Amino acid sequence: MRMTRSSYLALALACTLAHAGARADSTVYKCVDKSGRVEFTDVNKPGCKALDLPGYMPAPRAPTPSNAAPGNPAASMRQGAKPVASPNNFPRVDSATQRARDDDRRAILDEELRAEEQKLANLKRDFNNGEPERQGNEKNYAKYQERVAQMRDDISRSEKNIEALRREIANIR
Repeated sequence: MRMTRSSYLALALACTLAHAGARADSTVYKCVDKSGRVEFTDVNKPGCKALDLPGYMPAPRAPTPSNAAPGNPAASMRQGAKPVASPNNFPRVDSATQRARDDDRRAILDEELRAEEQKLANLKRDFNNGEPERQGNEKNYAKYQERVAQMRDDISRSEKNIEALRREIANIR
């Protein structure tokens, strides 16, 4: 039987969950031995590859001495402690580049907002205050009611999209 990628991932997840010593935050490795036998494990051995599992988020690491509070190593673990923004070797972007990126993002979001507002206006026009014109294929009143309900849902979804876009635009620095 030939297994697909999703079958391998499901098998890897099942093996990880079934393994009593496996931690939920550990990386899963796929190992193939010389005879072609496949093994999934949380131990990195020679010839093993780490799997990129969808939805996998590694657990946060314990604080290191470099980011722990001075004089009290447990202080960084308290609730409300300010997290470290990024590691020292994380690539930095100068403010002009970031400003240009933010301006591009704002322009894209503004265009999406305009398109969504136009879509909402068209939907409301067609909705006609809850009494849209009946179409020729709607001799059955239930079909008409179904279309009206779908139109209400579309209007509601479009209004929510507009709210979300406005919030996103407001969050841009």
